[in-house]
This record gives sequence, structure tokens and C-alpha cells, in this order.
Amino acid sequence: MSDELKDILSKNKTLMFEYDLERNELESDKLSNSWINPIMLRYNRNHTTQFAAKTIRTDNYSVSVDQPIFRSGGIYYAIKYADAFRSANRADIKLRRQQMIGDAVSILFQLKQNRLQQRKMRYQIKNDAIDIRQKKDSYNAGLLDSSFLDQAILKKSRDEASLMELELARLELKQRFSLLSDKDPATLKLPKLKLIEKRDYRRKHLELKRDTELAREAEYQTHMTAAKYLPAVSVQGQWLNGDLNPLYVGVGGAIKEEYYNYGLTVSMPLDINSFTDIESSKVARLKAATQVMDRKETVDEEYEWIRNTLHILDRKIALAKKDEKIYANLYRVTKDLAKAGEKTDLDVAVMHNSKMIRKLDQQIYEIDKQIQLLKLYIRVENDAI
Repeated sequence: MSDELKDILSKNKTLMFEYDLERNELESDKLSNSWINPIMLRYNRNHTTQFAAKTIRTDNYSVSVDQPIFRSGGIYYAIKYADAFRSANRADIKLRRQQMIGDAVSILFQLKQNRLQQRKMRYQIKNDAIDIRQKKDSYNAGLLDSSFLDQAILKKSRDEASLMELELARLELKQRFSLLSDKDPATLKLPKLKLIEKRDYRRKHLELKRDTELAREAEYQTHMTAAKYLPAVSVQGQWLNGDLNPLYVGVGGAIKEEYYNYGLTVSMPLDINSFTDIESSKVARLKAATQVMDRKETVDEEYEWIRNTLHILDRKIALAKKDEKIYANLYRVTKDLAKAGEKTDLDVAVMHNSKMIRKLDQQIYEIDKQIQLLKLYIRVENDAI
């Protein structure tokens, strides 16, 4: 698909998707680093009236950190979890963008189809008018019952109403397009889509990619959950500087205003819900894996459904071509008969209009094929749109 159609969305909608992608990257980076604890900076000023002579003020500064360095694999899986989270969200955002672009392009196809349907209906109304005229002549000559004329008049009225409905549908399509794009639909060139190979469709399918990453995410979540209940090692460090408590003044140089605290902690929680928590995460992992298998089946069914639909539309096109040839032959014969005085110009017009109707039908069915193919394209990554 042309770059013009890749940029078919309005500026605001394009910006929203760009912001979604940027925020996903930032949130994923934050999640990837979430195992690193913050360094705490603290300042404290204290006043005490414990001493009779005066109120004593002390100022203290400290920098402290309590950082886990080992969580029985939990840190590694937390980083891998963040990576899967990033990929799953990215695929989902791209899918939503593809679907919105697909909606806009689908409207373009429908607008073109609507124009063809209106042309077809005008030819049909011309035939209706001729039919009424012929039946009226037969009725006036006493050769036809009034019910036949009545049905012909009603059919023309229904077709004229259908033409008005098509015009209303055109206006609605233009309004829907304006909500998605700033461009003029009349200036945009429609793509010519072809059937994607089934293997490529499955490999690039965004929903399948998203679900696969969600399954990875659930797998890493299971490891992280188990690691919560296994031994963990943390290091602590603290730098302090502040005024001495007056009670310690007499101690002399044994007490420092500036000093360090540091240590090592090994911990392991004993939680009554640990087994249930781990089993629950395993069930979530199994569900996510099953979702991937179900999605693969859905992807295959989608593809087969579209391919079968295209096959039916090809048959309808072939039938319309066959009818067009028949009407083209009848048109030539009727013209010759009209020249010989055996048929009227109205008979010639009917054959011409019927031929054009079947020709337009072929173009309408071709657009139906493009709309069906578009359903495949909007689900895959970087393929035409």
C-alpha cells in the first residue's frame, strides 16, 4: 500500500498511537528496573528541651540503600517479564493502529462501491421506466391486466428509494471517514491487494504475536512467583553525618559525627499461601499457553474463511461476465432487429442497460474481494498498511 495510505490517519490519531508506543517503552523500562531499590536521602532536624540550660538542636543527614542482589532467579525473570510485557503491548498497539487504518481504507473501498451501486441502480431505474411504458401500452391495448402495470410502477418506486438510501449511505461513509482522517477521500488512490500466503499470514499475525508474548509473560510470572518464597540475599549500606547528642559529648573521640553502617541479610518467607499462589500462577501460565493454541486455530480458520469467500466471489464474477456476454449478444441482435423494424429502440435500451448492470456487478464483486482481503492485511505486521 502506498505511503499516502499508511499515513491516512489524522494527525491527532497518529500522535495518540505514537504516544502509546513511547509510553509502553518507558513503562517497560521502568518495569525492567523495578528490582533496583531506590537510594534514600534523609535530612532530619530535631529540637529537645531535655536539658535545663537551653533547647538543643541537632541536624542529621543520611544516605541509605537496601538492595537485593539474589532472589533465587527472581531478578532474571523480572527482567525477562518486562521484555515480554514490552513486546505484547507493542504488538497490541500496532494491531489497534492497523485496524484503524483498515477501517479508513475499507471506507474508501465502500465509497467506490457505493458509486458503482448508484450507477447500477440508475440503469435499473431506466429499465423500470421502459418496463412501465411497455406495460402501459399493453394495458391500454387491453392485452395486459392492471396488476402487472401496478407491480412495474411499485418496482420503480422501490428502486428509486434504494438509490436514495445509497446516497444516504455515501454521506454516512464520508462522515465516518472524516472522523479517522484529515485527507480528502476523492484524492486517495486505492490499493490493489492480493492474497497473502498462509504461512506469512500466520507468521506476521499481530494477535498471535501478542498472545505468544503474553504466554511468555505468564511463564516468567510463574518463575517470579516461585522466587518470592525462596531464599533472597540483600545488602544494606548507610552513610550518616550529623550533630552529636550532647549526652555523648563527654565520650570524646569514641563517637564520630560521620560514619557508615553496612551489612548483609539472608531471608526466606514462610507463607501459608505460598503453594496456592504458585499453583495459581501455573494455572495462569497454562491458560495463556492454551490461548496461543486457540489463536493459531482461529488464525487458520480466518484465512480459510476469507479464501473460501474469495472463491465464491470469483464464481459470482464469472457468472456476471457470462451474463454480460449474453446481453452483449442480445444487444447486437436487438439493434439489428430494430433496424429491420421488428424491435423498438426501447428494447435495444433494455438490453444495453442490462449489459451495463452485469458489467458493474463485476466491479462491485471485485471491490468485495478487496474488502475481504483487507481483513487479512489489517491483522499482520508491516504488510501493505
